[in-house]
Amino acid sequence: MSETIDCADERKLTNVFERYLTVWVALCIVGGILLGKVAPGMAKALDGMAIFVKGAPVVSIPIAICLFFMMYPIMVKINFASVVKAGKSGKPVWLTLFVNWAVKPFTMYAIAWFFLGTVFRGFLGADATDLVKMPFGLDLDVGATHGAGIVVLVEGVKMLQVPLWRSYLAGCILLGIAPCTAMVLVWGYLSRGNDGLTLVMVAINSLTMLLLYGVLGGFLLGVGRLPVPWQALLLSIGIYVALPLVAGYFSRRWIIQSKGEVWFREKFLHVLTPITILALLTTLVLLFSFKGEVILANPLTILWIAIPLFIQTMMIFWLGYGAARVLKLSYEDAAPAAMIGASNHFEVAIATATMLFGLSSGAALATVVGVLIEVPVMLWLVKICLKTQHWFAKNGEAA
Repeated sequence: MSETIDCADERKLTNVFERYLTVWVALCIVGGILLGKVAPGMAKALDGMAIFVKGAPVVSIPIAICLFFMMYPIMVKINFASVVKAGKSGKPVWLTLFVNWAVKPFTMYAIAWFFLGTVFRGFLGADATDLVKMPFGLDLDVGATHGAGIVVLVEGVKMLQVPLWRSYLAGCILLGIAPCTAMVLVWGYLSRGNDGLTLVMVAINSLTMLLLYGVLGGFLLGVGRLPVPWQALLLSIGIYVALPLVAGYFSRRWIIQSKGEVWFREKFLHVLTPITILALLTTLVLLFSFKGEVILANPLTILWIAIPLFIQTMMIFWLGYGAARVLKLSYEDAAPAAMIGASNHFEVAIATATMLFGLSSGAALATVVGVLIEVPVMLWLVKICLKTQHWFAKNGEAA
């Protein structure tokens, strides 16, 4: 887990990367924008390092490498054998699955569409457009329409020109269908939740993502008249979820068999602690080196995107937390059950957005805003949980 100190009365973050993640993200924004000014061709050259299929860039190699190092340290911590114990948890697991997969994706779509497509559309630029990648395998003539986009030729490559607000909507959709499987370990810990249950729910959500992420993503993007790159979505799940998941599972087994569980936890995981955040920050610098001009031209863009994301986070938290009280869960189970829905798996969302729409797309920027607000908002929700423990029974007490 995270590098934390477990005290009888209080749990605190000591990992400087996690504790000041919002600060690091803000520095990446500045650093990325400066990099875009000083070396404008660098991010573009890195984005061009991709696996091409039929002349179209399908997988960004730098992003794929960064995401693997974001995800592997998370996946290797999970003991997937604990999934079989989920049946003993019962209600909190089913509540989490219901909120994460039957509610959250659709409320995120509705809230983002209302604010970005209606309330803030004028501020974003009613006629502003964005260039995104063509869906993998789609070959249309220049000038043809596809959903809300028009095929245009940019430096010899066919791309789709879509309304800018729809591109931001796409990023919000990708966040909404990605329940957290990483930082929620921290939020559950700080709120004095059931750490064992949190790990079980993380494992179950990781497996569920393999089945539902592509399906829900394709459906909601289609509803939003955005490109639906089904093949790329499936490839994204394979590269960004399945690969680190399988690598984590087998390497965990091998390391524990070879070195023992004590060495695995005290030595190996300690080395991995900063790798996830470092890989994430590297990706963010690349993203902002491409989006600097957009942000400088409209500095409030981040605020307009952050508002629907904030509202979604608060609504999903209170829905899960309130339902947990109705179901008479103990506080130790209620806190992580609400937290895992409220927080987002922004690592996968960022990687998927850059793969599907491009490193310079508005969709990629929207997923980064999710990172920017994640830490302060979730720390606030941790404090809310700690102050409302008396609403619930304790483990071992009657509800």
